[in-house]
Amino acid sequence: MAKEILGLIKLQIPAGGANPSPPVGPALGQRGLNIMDFCKAFNDKTKSLEKGAPIPVVITAYKDRSFDFVTKLPPVSYYLKKAAKIKKGNSTPGRSLVGKVTIADVEKIAKEKMADLNAIDLNGAVNMVKGSAVSMGMEIVN
Repeated sequence: MAKEILGLIKLQIPAGGANPSPPVGPALGQRGLNIMDFCKAFNDKTKSLEKGAPIPVVITAYKDRSFDFVTKLPPVSYYLKKAAKIKKGNSTPGRSLVGKVTIADVEKIAKEKMADLNAIDLNGAVNMVKGSAVSMGMEIVN
């Protein structure tokens, strides 16, 4: 018989940086999950990734106080900021530009994020990444 699910918890945690402080501690504590077990498992799973990269994680909490979790790749905005070498996106996109990314960078990001994106093919994924770049106030150049 399958375990009965108590709920899903969605968090974004820096790679290798899970600790019992907020947001991890309170989110897991209110479901009665062992916080340190999650922190150790998450840090072990993400130690090969770039240190400090924001990793989306979906934690499935079960009634018997056990859990499973699935990690995803960092958000597209993280990759775009890294490619354009900027700290943050524009607060007023459409009025001014904060950085430039090339089509090659966009295609590379789309290929890497293809598993997490809701796209049928690579062309759709490229268009999604382009849309994110424009909404962050970036210019796409050849």
